[in-house]
Order: sequence, then structure tokens, then C-alpha cells
Amino acid sequence: MKITRIETFLVPPRWLFCRVETDDGVVGWGEPVVEGRAEVVRAAVEVLSEYLVGRDPLRIEDHWQVLTKGGFYRGGPVLSSAVAGLDQALWDIAGKHYGAPVHALLGGPVRDRVRVYAWVGGDDPGELREMIGEQVEAGFTAVKMNGSGRMDRSISAGGLASIVGRAEVARSVLGPDRDFAIDLHGRATAANARRIVAAVAGLHPLFVEEPLAPEYLHRLGELTGSTEVPIALGERLYSRSDFLPALTSGLAVAQPDLSHAGGISEVRRIATLAETFDVQLAPHCPLGPIALAASLQIAFATPNFLIQEQSAGIHYHRDAGLLDYVIDPAPFTFVEGHARRTALPGLGVTVDEHAVRQADKRPHGWRNPLWRHDDGSVAEW
Repeated sequence: MKITRIETFLVPPRWLFCRVETDDGVVGWGEPVVEGRAEVVRAAVEVLSEYLVGRDPLRIEDHWQVLTKGGFYRGGPVLSSAVAGLDQALWDIAGKHYGAPVHALLGGPVRDRVRVYAWVGGDDPGELREMIGEQVEAGFTAVKMNGSGRMDRSISAGGLASIVGRAEVARSVLGPDRDFAIDLHGRATAANARRIVAAVAGLHPLFVEEPLAPEYLHRLGELTGSTEVPIALGERLYSRSDFLPALTSGLAVAQPDLSHAGGISEVRRIATLAETFDVQLAPHCPLGPIALAASLQIAFATPNFLIQEQSAGIHYHRDAGLLDYVIDPAPFTFVEGHARRTALPGLGVTVDEHAVRQADKRPHGWRNPLWRHDDGSVAEW
């Protein structure tokens, strides 16, 4: 079996899909994307495809080694995301070739269902109570929300009270037996992060996510050492070596993204490394159905898995949704807040190729918002 063609598709709302075709008709799908830089990743996929076309798709590990280490300059979000989508597609081909789901190829399942959480916004807290209530009614046992909108460099008493207020709303709606997580999105300074985490500790969040931007991980130990609240991060870390300093600094929940951190191959290794630190895995995935399908395959086969993010109803997506490019929604039908394991081969998702090709005729140019402080300087989004 040989790879004969690799195609990419820019599809709304902000996704990039890749299709890897073989000479015996087996097709694999992946989702290589950096949100807001999808066109750049598309170019990287085209360059990497020069190596893959004509080769055996089942040599997944060898291809991963070549694509990540075969060039003198390595790493970074663009290259790692391009590799991630191609890696997903190769695992999809392998599963279809062997007639087995990817989690079976990874050693078999360790669970029959995967707990997932729902996004409820939080930048604007006005409708938070209603949104959380809707997710509880839909059966979810956990939600995640942004802790705030734009954050000042030195948070005011009012700003801190607003974050606590959001958390109090979440706890009041969810009760003591459901969970909420707070995403600070790297918007807080190290000093602000310590104050925020301390202020919400009594409301027992499942975790506080990305309290620091990735360039300040050398401050992470100060934060984790000052609180009992589980600290989570990792969506902007792309390899085992990126995660190691966080793991040694008291990280509680690792959040690699299957479309950024080298795909199934590398995230599986990140999960194993995290297990040696007694750290749980909660893959980042505010993306499309292929990325989620890959994440679920990891979740079914990973002992130290905690919970899975998914993008149904997420506030970032306006022009398309999680199910718009799939034929069978069953793998993404959540029952009592869980995704159930299936025996579907490969990634377990059936892509609607016609819908994807039609969407690519009107490619998106999504960019994240640019925020500024009141003095005109750039603020973290």
C-alpha cells in the first residue's frame, strides 16, 4: 500500500482538514490546524507531503520521526500541527486497513465511555446561569468557562469579584456533585493568577486552566506550591520535552491538543510521561470532528485520562458546528455527559467528503480577536 495523494481543505468556522489517499482505496482523515493561522499550516502540510507521497502509510512511527526530526529546524506550533493532522490520518488508515479502531491498535480500551464537558462561555457572564442550566439539562456533569474577558495587568478588587461571581454562579447551578473548570486563557500575570486561584479555591473548581502564558512556565512552581486547586495547561505545548518542565513544577492536569502536539503518536507519549508524575490527561479540543475523534481514541486507551473537551455549541464557532462535516453523528452523541466507545475502524468518524469539498470553495480566513488595554497597549486574548 502506498500513499498516492494528500489534500487539505479550509472549512468554516476555523478548521483545516487533510485527506490522505492510498493506492488501494483506503482514505484517512486528519485535522492539522493552528487556529488563526490555518493557511500557514496548510502550506506546511504541502511541504511535508513531498516526503509522504509514494510511501507506505503503515510505517507511522518512522514517518513521525522523519517529519519531526528530518529537518534541521524543528518544533513550534505550525510544524507540530502539520505533523499532527498527518499523523491522525495515518492512524485512521491503519485502523481501516486492520479493521479496528485506533484505540485497539494502542493496546485496547481501558474504559467503555469517556466523560466530556461543555463550554459555557464566560467572557460575558450575563447569560452564564442559563447556559450552565441548559448543559445540566442536556446531561453534562461538567462545564468549562472563561474566567474573565480582557484582564488588566493588575487585577482590581472588582475584577477579582467578577471572576469569583462567575464561579459562584457555576457552583450554585451545578450543585456539589457536578464540576466546573475555569479557563484563564493565559490572560493573567503570575501575580494575578495567584490571587485568582486563591479566591476561587473554596468553590472547588475541577481545575484552573492556563493561569500563565506558556512563556512563563518557569513561574508555575510558585503557583502550584501556593494552592490545592488543580492547575491545568498544555494547549500551547507541543512535545514531551515542552511538557516536562510543567510536570516537574506540580502540574495536575496535562492538556495537549491532538491537532497541535504531534498527533496521536506524540500525545500518547505525553500521556505516558504524565502518568509517571501522577498527572491526569484532559486533551484540549475546541476544534472539529476529526480532532475530537482522535482525542477520543486516546481517551479510550489512556489509563490516566480525566475528561475530554469538545466544541458542540462553543461560542467561538458561528458558521459551522461539530456535526456539519460528518455523516454519522453517533460517535459524538453524548449520553449522560459521556461519549460511548464504538468499534468503528480507524478514528471512528465518517467524514462527509462532499460537504468538506463544498465548504473549501469558500475558505475561511479566521483570525482571533486583537484586544488592547485602556492605554492602547496589546492585551492577551
